[in-house]
Amino acid sequence: MEPVRVVLAGAHGHGWWHLSNVRRLAEAGLVDLVGVCDVRPVDDLPEGPEFSGDLVELVGRTGAEVTILCTPIHTHAEMAEKALRAGSHVLLEKPPAATYADYLRIVAAAGETGLACQVGFQSLGSEAIPAVRRMVAEGAIGRVTGIGAAGAWERPYSYYGRVPWAGRREVDGVPVMDGVLTNPLAHATATALAVSGAGVEDVEVELYRANVIEADDTSCVRARMDDGTVVTVAVSLCADRRHEPYLIVHGESGRIRLTYTEDRVEFDGTSVVHPRTDLLENLVAHIRDGAGLLVPLERTARFHARPGRGAAGARTPRHTGRVPGGRRRAPGAAQDRRGDGDERGTARALLGTLRF
Repeated sequence: MEPVRVVLAGAHGHGWWHLSNVRRLAEAGLVDLVGVCDVRPVDDLPEGPEFSGDLVELVGRTGAEVTILCTPIHTHAEMAEKALRAGSHVLLEKPPAATYADYLRIVAAAGETGLACQVGFQSLGSEAIPAVRRMVAEGAIGRVTGIGAAGAWERPYSYYGRVPWAGRREVDGVPVMDGVLTNPLAHATATALAVSGAGVEDVEVELYRANVIEADDTSCVRARMDDGTVVTVAVSLCADRRHEPYLIVHGESGRIRLTYTEDRVEFDGTSVVHPRTDLLENLVAHIRDGAGLLVPLERTARFHARPGRGAAGARTPRHTGRVPGGRRRAPGAAQDRRGDGDERGTARALLGTLRF
């Protein structure tokens, strides 16, 4: 198989992870890094790839078949559309866009060009999600009564000074929406929605900030699904150490726990780690062999949905305030008050008043 020609747009920050992944796949003969696009110089690039600050020019000059887009959130729509209309498939970092309108802009460009846009929700490439859905369908826990997810990571205040858009809701009047629900721990919401499989009927959000930022760093979203199930996600970046995010599917006769960063499913005393497919590797297989995309743009529709109805409804918050108690660290975020990892206890620890 001829290697797929790849351009990386946005080589700083998380872009280095993509660069490392491209190198891994290049060694396997699956891809060829032909270009890097960034507005700032990039040190220690491998020899061979061309460098440019103009993505359209770079895609045209190199004949790139795939553009990995790892640029700031508020540039996703414009850059994805440029790449698609230049003739390149796209691997788009999460979240897909800052606003619902921007999301639709990418959808339109992908539809009009007939090219693929895979979204970088890595957890959705895991076989753990279909495994959980099969268990539910087979009646392992009886009727599902709710789905809850929680996660608490540590991020120093310097995290918000690394780039001008970090922790911002807008930059120069352009929506960014860089909050904990929509960026660092967006996988929690995306994974919970994928496990549910139902449509989003209504959304409530509670957004708080312990840091002096515009956006949220400790928050909760409750999505009522069209099958009557409630999906609740409570997350924070104010812990004193990392707690792996997880979700629990509650049923009338049991519950299933999924630690999505580990692809681990726990049920009735058993623990199984499932394989995960790399999303760039899957996109390459789609281009060369016609394999189905694992996270096509349309699969992330419920993350956005329409204003006021999608899980990303947190983009227009009802309230943003200080974390209860006014402390910089979320109250008890590093400890589960119930001691058993139950997301009910974590939610209360994070925000104090949330209910599942």
